[in-house]
Amino acid sequence: MTQEKDFDRAIAFVLKWEGGYVNDPRDPGGETKYGISKRAYPMLNIKDLELEDAKTIYKKDYWLKAGCGKLEWPLSLVHFDTAVNMGHSRAMDFNARALNWTDYLFLRIEHYCKLNKPEYLRGWINRVVDLWKEGKKV
Repeated sequence: MTQEKDFDRAIAFVLKWEGGYVNDPRDPGGETKYGISKRAYPMLNIKDLELEDAKTIYKKDYWLKAGCGKLEWPLSLVHFDTAVNMGHSRAMDFNARALNWTDYLFLRIEHYCKLNKPEYLRGWINRVVDLWKEGKKV
């Protein structure tokens, strides 16, 4: 699979989970749209963010910056989604420690359990399970 097709599949997965506009006061990212947060991008008008602009941000600031295109599928998907969901430094740490892409998923679950955020835990675990299912597709 080409790097461009891998990115297209990965961004479709992320957008399925990140959704539209949200302003949850419990979320440390604050106001978000398509998963792009006001905290990370204070100069953006999040509410009016267009989908294509979000995709451009994801490609430049997450896919390319985290080196996802240099990884084989499905590790590229897991690494990209982790960078989006948990930040670059945690994604890089998990990638360095993981034995393979499925082990990487267990590192995520382990981390989520330590966060003590029961209101988000089910969703996070469901996302990891969905990542595993997506990774099993050839």
